[in-house]
Amino acid sequence: MTLHGYTTPRTPRGRAGLVPAPPWHYVGDFLVVDYWADGDAAASLLPEGLEPFDEPGRCAAVFVDWQSRSEGGDELTDPVRAQYKEAYVVVSALLDEAPVSYCAFIWVDQDFAMARGWVQGFPKKRGEVWLTRTFAIPSAAAPAGAAGDAFGATCSARGRELMRARVTLDRVSDSGSVHTDPPIVNVRYFPRLGAGDHDRHAPGEEHALLAPVSVARGYRFTFAYTVDDLVTVRELGA
Repeated sequence: MTLHGYTTPRTPRGRAGLVPAPPWHYVGDFLVVDYWADGDAAASLLPEGLEPFDEPGRCAAVFVDWQSRSEGGDELTDPVRAQYKEAYVVVSALLDEAPVSYCAFIWVDQDFAMARGWVQGFPKKRGEVWLTRTFAIPSAAAPAGAAGDAFGATCSARGRELMRARVTLDRVSDSGSVHTDPPIVNVRYFPRLGAGDHDRHAPGEEHALLAPVSVARGYRFTFAYTVDDLVTVRELGA
């Protein structure tokens, strides 16, 4: 009997896999803070093939409340399989002298989103993320997105708070988040299990390497996109 499924567990019907096959469609509310970290610390996190950006230490902290679905799936009517929240930090870098963003740390609150991120090369870990929400009706319980409205977000993991952001809106931005504008470059890495080939992994968290030295601006917006392909820019060592 043939087993089916894009990811495990694979079954004869192919419906039990944690992640269905792409394309995957996404829409999310974002809270973003552009900032600068220590330049040497930011450069130390870049993988082989990426060089430090012209402005060393340029980073962004990103919090997102996502909803997603597969091409033929029914996730939107079973929202526990569609909705999740995540927080991540990107570092500005150069690939062959062209600006890119690299996701150094990321936490997510749903298993399917974590597995889907690993497939795409995001270094996702489990965490708990909360963001201020807006609603399609005026209410004292929800900011309307007007000047003076305040939005907040937090990220914790293993019972410890890792990141916190607060953004007070001022005006509509001409450019949006400058630090997240370049294309993102990921590294698809899966460790070896054979004896003698194990890679060493440090316990705990190391995102404090990218602690803010100075803060630029914050942004709140909604964004949608589809993942149905990837471009391999470089093959690293086997």
